[in-house]
Amino acid sequence: MRVHLIRLGLIVAVSGVSWEEWWTYDGISGPAFWGLINPEWSLCNKGRRQSPVNLEPEKLLFDPNLRFLHIDKHRINGLISNTGHSVIFTVENETRHHINITGGPLSYKYQFHEIHIHYGLHDQFGSEHAINGYSFPAEIQIFGFNSQLYSNFSEALHKAQGIVSISLLLQLGDLSNPELRILTEELENIKYGGAEMPVNRLSVRGLLPDTDYYMTYDGSTTAPACYETVTWIIINKPIYITKQQLHALRRLMQGDARHPKAPLGNNFRPPQPLHHRAVRTNIDFDLSKYPGKTCPSMHRDMHYKAKSWTQY
Repeated sequence: MRVHLIRLGLIVAVSGVSWEEWWTYDGISGPAFWGLINPEWSLCNKGRRQSPVNLEPEKLLFDPNLRFLHIDKHRINGLISNTGHSVIFTVENETRHHINITGGPLSYKYQFHEIHIHYGLHDQFGSEHAINGYSFPAEIQIFGFNSQLYSNFSEALHKAQGIVSISLLLQLGDLSNPELRILTEELENIKYGGAEMPVNRLSVRGLLPDTDYYMTYDGSTTAPACYETVTWIIINKPIYITKQQLHALRRLMQGDARHPKAPLGNNFRPPQPLHHRAVRTNIDFDLSKYPGKTCPSMHRDMHYKAKSWTQY
């Protein structure tokens, strides 16, 4: 079966298999079927380090050696695209001042490459990662590749310690993250599959919320071929997206203007088994170190339950 690589291999389309069939949750097709569609995608079904996962607060392991995450602050130009499968922002190829991602759980320097937006057609779901079974309306994933070991994103995609993905979970709010607004302002211009628009002066660092806390685990890409080469970093605080921005996302279509096909939304993979993987965090759960205070960030006095996200 012939495989087409789109956006350097992270989003893949197969000849003769439509996106709707990939994402139909009927037990026959959809993500559970990926490993059977193509032998090269066998990790999607047989892999033991698949993503996304459901994060259970009571099972997090505090790691005192985890450092704060660093992302270069300068702004970049790129393209936002409706691939017919996802909404992706990709940095300009001619960029001379690349954005580097270092620190956190990373042993190497990673170079920012692209942003993916996953979202639901209803507010109750849309994110790929979940907290105690609680899903969010959307999730932004910031991808970079190991620029010390590999020359580009496509090479790093199937190599050890090749990829980092920083996950931002999105919560409904009255005022959105300003950098997110830069991306969503162009959505009406990419309504149909194949459309793209330039985006100028985006701050990737500015997408992140005001917290130094995160969770991290070893996992995979969340679309075929499900390569198990990703260090995931889930930021411990949501950012806001407005109802208007979500509606703009939900108006996007998979096909062109003549054959729009189905809406682009619900482009998320369900949680995969953890298989005894450790999920580490730099949140110190020892409350005795905070006399008279609550735990930092999302943890607070509710011991880091999913509902505490909704308080921001």
